[in-house]
Amino acid sequence: MMDALSVVCQLRDLASEPQNREVIVQDQGCLPGLVLFLDHKDPEVLLATLQTLRYLAELSPNIPNMKNELGMMVSLENLMAREGLSVDITALAQEVYEILSAPPKLSTCTAETERRKKSQFFINSSNRKAKSVTLHIQGLDNTALRGLCEEALLTVKGVISFTFQMASKRCTVRIRSDLPTESLASAIAATKVLSAQQVVKNDEGEEVLIPLNPSGVKVQQNSALPDYLPEEEESPDREVDRAISRTTAKEDASGSWLNAAASFLSKTFYW
Repeated sequence: MMDALSVVCQLRDLASEPQNREVIVQDQGCLPGLVLFLDHKDPEVLLATLQTLRYLAELSPNIPNMKNELGMMVSLENLMAREGLSVDITALAQEVYEILSAPPKLSTCTAETERRKKSQFFINSSNRKAKSVTLHIQGLDNTALRGLCEEALLTVKGVISFTFQMASKRCTVRIRSDLPTESLASAIAATKVLSAQQVVKNDEGEEVLIPLNPSGVKVQQNSALPDYLPEEEESPDREVDRAISRTTAKEDASGSWLNAAASFLSKTFYW
């Protein structure tokens, strides 16, 4: 049974796959439906909707269509000014708004290749034989320091993807299951201005910070950075330390589900 949250979560998981982003934006029902979800009362729906839009905006040709979608920019402005929302929702709304508002840049092959190497990596949860680790990064105060952290993580062999939550100074990193978490802390500590602690949940379900000792940990580095780091083939193992992980993405991005979602949106929100 479809509802608003399940539909937007499915769209978010589809949008996490780069090859699906153009199809979602070009669909006549999905983008208008996402705009309407920006006015939803449920914070979970709002956050999932903004995450979906952030994924879609990673594909630069999508940006003009998203910006020109009726109600998009106004709804984002309303969210930024709306009281009572979490800092994650407000910050993400502002980030999406700024991306869509930015003047178009001249695109060249060199610039696009460099952007894909250095820009924010989103978690592709179809990566297997992997684990997700959430880090609290002390000193993550601005975009320049985020770029420094990105560069550090990209040098670690075994890092698959990562995404930042700047408002809470968090970074969720998807890594190979055999990569020690201390390797991430060591690479981040090498910046000399940043340090990392792991975010886990205790037996009461509360988040706690676990110190990581980066000293003496040898970091195996990538000698050459591909556009996207390689993926593995086996099923993921359950995290024994209960590190916070992300939901599993839908592997099949066929038009059948997308059509069903668009139909749901059309029936639920008549315009």
